[in-house]
Amino acid sequence: MFVLYGKPTSINVRKVLWLCTELDLPLKHEPAPLPDLLATLNPNRQVPVLRDGDFVLWESNSICRYLATRQGRVDLLPTTAKDRAKVEQWMDWQASDLNSAWRQVFMARVRHHPDFADDARAEASLAHWNSLMRVLDTQLAASNAYVTGTAFSLADIVLGLSTQRWRSTPGNKPTLTHVDAWFERLRPRPGFAEHVDNGVA
Repeated sequence: MFVLYGKPTSINVRKVLWLCTELDLPLKHEPAPLPDLLATLNPNRQVPVLRDGDFVLWESNSICRYLATRQGRVDLLPTTAKDRAKVEQWMDWQASDLNSAWRQVFMARVRHHPDFADDARAEASLAHWNSLMRVLDTQLAASNAYVTGTAFSLADIVLGLSTQRWRSTPGNKPTLTHVDAWFERLRPRPGFAEHVDNGVA
């Protein structure tokens, strides 16, 4: 059985939980690994961490790629070079550009962390985040269904969670009609209500 370590409020843990529901994959979830155990599993001491027998893997997007490939889900992660690259492009964009944009405003307005109390920096962070969400909106206008085209993929899982965080963070945000329509298309997916639209930013 697969074992997943990490608290279910973590956006990166929720990526894997949602995917496992999509895959109908039996999973043992350990929400609070002991610090010493976590240090032996991941040198960065961060979650999520996946254990598959003797194999241990960290980094949420890598875990998602591994599970989709292991289960033969070419609908979620295609095998052809160009189609796979499209999915991975948007996954990498989520992990790099989008994640770096939201940190200041999210930590200030959702986590209320005292180290991020500068409101001017929070506003700048939100403006950058909004600009990147417009990039996603433009892509969805062109694809007219899901992030990379007509089929649901891993790109929709990771960006669906990012979009939930954007929608849940206080501040002035533009109306993005294509993002809104896509988010509604995600609602019926297995695991969406439990792991995405569950009131956790």
